[in-house]
Amino acid sequence: MIPDLINRLAPFREEALGRGIPPEDVDGWIAAARPSGTLVTGGDGPVVGRFGGPLLLPADAPDPWFPLLATLDCAALPEETTGLQLPPDGRLLLFGFPEMTYYGGSAGEVVYIPEGTPVEERNTKYACVYGAEGDQFDDTDTLAIHEQFPQQELRLAPDVSLPHHFLVPSPEGGDETVTLPGHPRAWDLAEVWDETYGDIVVDGPLHIGGYASHECTETDPVTDAAEDAREARRHRADDTAELPAPEEWTLLAQWDIGLNGREGSTLHWVIPRQDLAAHRFDRAHVSFFWNP
Repeated sequence: MIPDLINRLAPFREEALGRGIPPEDVDGWIAAARPSGTLVTGGDGPVVGRFGGPLLLPADAPDPWFPLLATLDCAALPEETTGLQLPPDGRLLLFGFPEMTYYGGSAGEVVYIPEGTPVEERNTKYACVYGAEGDQFDDTDTLAIHEQFPQQELRLAPDVSLPHHFLVPSPEGGDETVTLPGHPRAWDLAEVWDETYGDIVVDGPLHIGGYASHECTETDPVTDAAEDAREARRHRADDTAELPAPEEWTLLAQWDIGLNGREGSTLHWVIPRQDLAAHRFDRAHVSFFWNP
């Protein structure tokens, strides 16, 4: 972790100590901080990709079901900034749509295109929006949401991330548990972060790496998404391969949506750590959270 990012946690530390949390517990929690790249649409940071833009795919790649959200330059997203073992070059394409799915189905996908791969511009009517035959659905809300997808350059702002979510009590009525065992004041510390992070992190719509978040602080979005992926796999007769346990997954990207009609919603792209290290993105899963 870059020292400057740790120094930015000073307001969090001051607030936690002010609430009587022991210094050793506060510092132990800060030690769990992760780097995170916030992608913003303004400022003077380096351009690392863009929202929208042309869909560039290899000729033999199938048409994507979900709309393209963003294209990212992997070489411009170093591990020391994102905390992720992304490929050293090439493009990462994030697809997704803010709509509920069934049986744990994914709300998007990730496509990696290595540097030097021949690509061509693809003109496609995304089946998620227009239907499998390319005819617009009667649901005009779906088209209205897609028309609001942003179309802007994305610039990188190095950021810092701490968890601010909790696990709910067990159905059997056991004691409440939290996401990071071993921290005796974890509940209080996560609550402090939830109340102070707005003054510490950069405000931007797309986040790469770090801890996941959404409006429901009782659950871990990565764990929920991994469980959805495993549930979806159980409903696919053509794919019986076992997916890694939820604790072996990590956040790849998070889009805090804010579109008209989807205010307060979030998309999370998650992936097993072993697949990320192998630069295999076919098992990435996208979950949609909305608290209308």
